[in-house]
Amino acid sequence: MRGLDDFLAECDHGPRINELADFFAATAAGKSGMPVRRPLADARLLPGDELLRDFVRLHGSRQGYFDQHYHGSIPCRLEEECRMAFAVLKYARLRSTPLSLYSLGTAEGTMARTLSEFSDGQVLSLSCSPNPENYKSFMAYGEPPHAEFFIGPFHRLTKDALGSDRRLTKFKKGFDLILEDTTFQMYSPNRPKQIEFVAQNLKEGGIFVFVEKFRAADEDDYRRREEQKDYGFKARYFPPAEIERKKTAVLGTMFNNEVTLEEMARAVGAHFNHCILTWNSGNFCSLAASNSKENLDLYVSQMPGPAIPHEYVYEANLSSNATSAVTEGPA
Repeated sequence: MRGLDDFLAECDHGPRINELADFFAATAAGKSGMPVRRPLADARLLPGDELLRDFVRLHGSRQGYFDQHYHGSIPCRLEEECRMAFAVLKYARLRSTPLSLYSLGTAEGTMARTLSEFSDGQVLSLSCSPNPENYKSFMAYGEPPHAEFFIGPFHRLTKDALGSDRRLTKFKKGFDLILEDTTFQMYSPNRPKQIEFVAQNLKEGGIFVFVEKFRAADEDDYRRREEQKDYGFKARYFPPAEIERKKTAVLGTMFNNEVTLEEMARAVGAHFNHCILTWNSGNFCSLAASNSKENLDLYVSQMPGPAIPHEYVYEANLSSNATSAVTEGPA
């Protein structure tokens, strides 16, 4: 199919697996980009729930090299990952059958792996990354129960791949929840096609979660939020020279593939009837979308309030119980 071939070729030429490949390989191997201290979830920002505390403890013990770099780079991204995992865990427990989770392009897939291990199979997960270094981190604590890993970029995980690999056939009917975590922005700004391609593997009524860095309507606002992130947060984990190195090596390229929230809302609205903004940290936001309002509301209702100081929150519609609508109905 011509349209699909063009899309796959576009992805094959994306920066993530070309000009940025060396950066991602070295970071995933722990050879560069490591924080001066290991990021730890701030318990003061999370509810004092015993189930959540137990998950956070296991999650912290399973992190690999890239996760340490990632969680030291974005204000409260680690706390948000734990908050989201807590919601997925509780959402899965409300079901009569195991929940299938696809975490695409999320480095060593720590959250997905930990959910599968912690839930004792109530969450069956698949993670993917082009880097074998990330797979090595994924396997560092032994073969994880109920969790799988595909070595390759997201656009190579097709329905045929799910059906032909014996480890992955359990997912050939699709996923109940898909997480795209700062992946699309590493390939192109073509959100409509990216969402269309991945959504083929989402079950009817499933939930698609997007975590992305967005362009601001005002370029000065974008710059100020970046400075707040770099000098108010990243400076705790990285020396100034490392922060500047990443700006030069990665962030300029990534910026070219970012979209605005308005553009994202249109792309999401072409496929989903309901979309909710669940988190904001500077220029980063998380959205959850579904064609089942019932499933989306149930999932979001399992989330505690956003675990982030107010000074990093700029999207005025983000409410304390994370139920801000971005779009209702196809756009």
